[in-house]
Amino acid sequence: VKADMSSKMSWRKLGRVFCPSGEAEWMHSHAAVPVAEGLGGNLIKIYFSSRDTRNRSYTGYVVIDIDRPSQILDLSSKPVLAPGGLGEFDDSGAMATWLATHHGRKYLYYIGWNLGVTVPFRNSIGLAIDSGDGEFVRYADGPIVDRTAREPHFCASCCVMPGDDFWRMWYLSCTGWRMCGGKPEHRYHIKYAESDDGIDWRREGVVAIDYSSDAEYAISRPSVIRDDCWRMWYSCRGGSYRIGYAESEDGRLWKRLDNQAGIDVSAMGWDSEMIEYPFVFDHRGQRYMLYNGNEYGKTGFGLAVLEQG
Repeated sequence: VKADMSSKMSWRKLGRVFCPSGEAEWMHSHAAVPVAEGLGGNLIKIYFSSRDTRNRSYTGYVVIDIDRPSQILDLSSKPVLAPGGLGEFDDSGAMATWLATHHGRKYLYYIGWNLGVTVPFRNSIGLAIDSGDGEFVRYADGPIVDRTAREPHFCASCCVMPGDDFWRMWYLSCTGWRMCGGKPEHRYHIKYAESDDGIDWRREGVVAIDYSSDAEYAISRPSVIRDDCWRMWYSCRGGSYRIGYAESEDGRLWKRLDNQAGIDVSAMGWDSEMIEYPFVFDHRGQRYMLYNGNEYGKTGFGLAVLEQG
């Protein structure tokens, strides 16, 4: 699928797909950071992150027919991923962020987080691998991408592309915290890494999407597709989240073209204040985007389709 880049992209919103309403204790609220998996035909499984009454994050899913996206055909009765053990990197939440398939095996990358004291939270990237019977099992009790000597704060949402030669990852990297109005405020942008196996990552500090100004302090949730060039959609904000867009010839160095993103907040309703956490995928010759709206996924997620030209 190729968009006509002679003019700005235009996405047509197909409406909100799902918003939890207390279906389970672990799905009390939120459906954040949606991730799509094709099941064959028009069936799409969408993983998302929900919260329980204690604000801990879990990963669940819904199944839809993409031609009738507001009708939920299946809803997970138990979490795909639940918070980890006490004191582990993900004891406050396990939020799916990307699903990669390599040689028939599924790799579910997730954001593990726990609460902080001097700052509100700390994030890392964990990995769960399918066991062959429909379940995902943690690769390890610890993270595969965490803070290091060169990245001392935290890492989070990622996009992972397996390749014949090597794997690529674009991931959120926190560059620091600063006090703002008496409260700590994070700054994070998107960096690039490579791997031979999708587990051990070479992080050389390559910045994929950098801040556009000092006022911009959050760039997150990269979603990359390669056709005639590399294309990335992501969240960015100074005030409230919007969806940005960039292009690259090599997947490493990117040119921001946010004014070409072609999707914005609605005049009213569930996505009228902010729009964020895009997941872009192709299905039967059309390009779709899953995204969140107001309150970081508290109002659920929606679906849009790219209208050519």
